[in-house]
Amino acid sequence: MNSAYMELIRIRFLTMLAYRVNYYSGILIYTLNIGVYYFTWQAIYGGQGTLAGFTADQMTTYIAVSWMARAFYFNNLDREIANEIRDGSVAIQFIRPYNYIIVKMMQGLGEGCFRLLLFMTPGLIIACLLFPVKLPTDPKLWIIFAWMLFMSFLINTQINIITGLSAFFVENNEGMMRMKRVIVDLFSGVIVPISFFPGWLITLNEWLPFQAITYLPSSVFTGRVPGDEILGVLLVQVVWLVALSIPILWLWRQARQRLFVQGG
Repeated sequence: MNSAYMELIRIRFLTMLAYRVNYYSGILIYTLNIGVYYFTWQAIYGGQGTLAGFTADQMTTYIAVSWMARAFYFNNLDREIANEIRDGSVAIQFIRPYNYIIVKMMQGLGEGCFRLLLFMTPGLIIACLLFPVKLPTDPKLWIIFAWMLFMSFLINTQINIITGLSAFFVENNEGMMRMKRVIVDLFSGVIVPISFFPGWLITLNEWLPFQAITYLPSSVFTGRVPGDEILGVLLVQVVWLVALSIPILWLWRQARQRLFVQGG
């Protein structure tokens, strides 16, 4: 069974490889985004040393790392799941000898591996050549960031699965999917670092999973999190990984019952 799931990763990777031209253009688009944000923040800083705990150099690195991290963890599993629910093909998954949720996670991981190798890595290299990005030299920090990036993928994918499964209960969840994408980008810290939010919004965000997707990993990577606090940041991601598993299991159970009752 484990080999079957691994095969799903390989198949999705090869499928994405067939559309690699789209991702080459994506590298250009992400690089342009980084450039726009870089020059915008340079104007905002205007020679000031620090804003909201970020130096200008840290902000440049944060921008590049955050956008390239997004290139890795981003996927459209919510739309895939919603489409399979609407066209009825999800019913076939109930008679197959594997777990549908895990299948989707593995397919997302296959896409993530493709994005890591052919999108995020070359994109970050280009960003480092074009902008004054200062990457850490401590190997331990790279290992910690790699783990946190993997956790970011899992948490973001869980949110996508929850959004996709909502198609079982609403006639059209297109608006919900679009709203989810905006909320994740905003509250994860991709568009604006969370430390720039007003105090009440920072407090609210601490009770939401979005900061664990981008802001916390990028803050650790840029050296804004002291070494003795990194373990606590890692724990935040683990807590949200476990917490988001609960609504997924509940939604999937309810969805199965709903399908059996309506479909016989």
